[in-house]
Amino acid sequence: MRSNSTSSAPWIVRLFFGLLLALGLLVYRDYGVSTDEVVHHLNGMVNVKYIGQRLAPELARHQASYASIPDLNGYVDNDHGVLFEAPVAVLSLLLTHHDSRSYYFMRHLLIFLTFVGGTWALFQLGRLCFQDWRWALLGPLLLIASPRFFAEAFYNGMDIVFMAAFTLAMYTLVRMAQQPSFGRVILHGLASAAAIDVRIVGLLTIGFTLGIVGLVLVQRTSSQLTAPRLAPTAYTRAILLYLAFTLLFMVLGWPYLWEDPLGNFSMALARMSRFPWMGRNFYFGQYLRGSEVPWHYVPVWIFITTPLPYTIAAIVGVFSCGLAFLRGKSRFIDLLLIGWVLVPLALIIALHSSVYNGWRHLYFIYPALLLLAVHGIRTLRYLAVHRRAWRPVVLTIALTAGLEVGRTIVRMIQMHPHQQVYFSVLPTRVAEAWFDRDYWGLSYRAGLEWILAHDSTPLLVVTSPRPDLIYNNSLILPAAQRQRLRIVYPDQKHQYLLIHYAPQDSSLGRKIHTLYAGDLPILTIFRR
Repeated sequence: MRSNSTSSAPWIVRLFFGLLLALGLLVYRDYGVSTDEVVHHLNGMVNVKYIGQRLAPELARHQASYASIPDLNGYVDNDHGVLFEAPVAVLSLLLTHHDSRSYYFMRHLLIFLTFVGGTWALFQLGRLCFQDWRWALLGPLLLIASPRFFAEAFYNGMDIVFMAAFTLAMYTLVRMAQQPSFGRVILHGLASAAAIDVRIVGLLTIGFTLGIVGLVLVQRTSSQLTAPRLAPTAYTRAILLYLAFTLLFMVLGWPYLWEDPLGNFSMALARMSRFPWMGRNFYFGQYLRGSEVPWHYVPVWIFITTPLPYTIAAIVGVFSCGLAFLRGKSRFIDLLLIGWVLVPLALIIALHSSVYNGWRHLYFIYPALLLLAVHGIRTLRYLAVHRRAWRPVVLTIALTAGLEVGRTIVRMIQMHPHQQVYFSVLPTRVAEAWFDRDYWGLSYRAGLEWILAHDSTPLLVVTSPRPDLIYNNSLILPAAQRQRLRIVYPDQKHQYLLIHYAPQDSSLGRKIHTLYAGDLPILTIFRR
């Protein structure tokens, strides 16, 4: 059964997305509050206040939280894109009645729904790439069976949201390259602007658009996925319209640009190039600043956190697309996928950009990696069917990979809700000794819940080397439990100390509990 038309997807596709939504509704309340979420919520509120001041100043001033929210001008993160955060902030005012627990539950659900939208875009892009809904559905299946991405689909309101927006922009790009109609140009401009208004790195969508249209114009690729060849003027006109709509929508969706679009955009771009991150990465047993990490930091993190069968299949897919290019049989969509993975990687390495917290800033390349993995699986299937000598090899690979994917899914269930510390190929002791684990601080929710359940004292004094992580996760606890907690600095008198990288130091107190994700320790609680 093939699905080359634009008719509705088969029932099994609808069932897949229905089950995905049902799964999200079952587990979205299970995750803690990540280190960035409180700041991102404030970013949204600051921009909502600014919008209110511009559009309805009297109404804005009468809001209860108006005076406590900083003004956009002079705010430290005023240049951050808030296309996701601003609407979430508005919904928090309307629906959560200033209750932090209700807010973070709502936020996590909205992040997940955005992730589902990105998964739909990945499926649609796969249909264009493989011309078969069955192969197209494999990409979303692999995404859902990627432990770190599944977990972060509930709390990572920046990188996962950006991944979804970027994937949608790549889908609209392919459709525009096929047929640069006015409607498709507008949609692609809107999708590109949405990606930029989440993260300024979304500017890559413009570069990819110019590159792909250029490939189509010079006829360097086959026409299997393009419309009948059009005059170059049609694409030139489409590009000019696309750039105009992208800039227009970008400014509309980014309040920071309203007063001085060119000047403020230049400042945002400059700040991105030298982002002042002051933390440290734990990498191969050493603490390194974001600007000190070696060139192999991101490739290594991709390798150790992506299920091994996906990585191997993606490598086969790259070789398959590369051979097609050398034989003059490549398609522009195949070159787009390779560029989507390699160009951001090359830029990070060449510019020696400051990177931290694993490879989360490049999560937006993962959908392309998965589609290349599907390419690789298709290539192996072709060899098994048409090359008898390859059949035993391919069947062995398929059986081994299938067992490993099944093991990954079982590990996801066992690690829930801490799949964010999944490592694919590393033994537990190596992961613990060499690499960052719960840099998001999500395990602190479970740690606080354990203390509250095992100590009935009305007031509990807790601390951590990162008190902010305790505070963040206290916000998702019921109000009665929040009131029982008093958070202090480590040098102040306390009863409980929570550490997500626990050293062997008896002065910290008596170790009373260790939280594990699978067999990996991620949080230790000490009692004074």
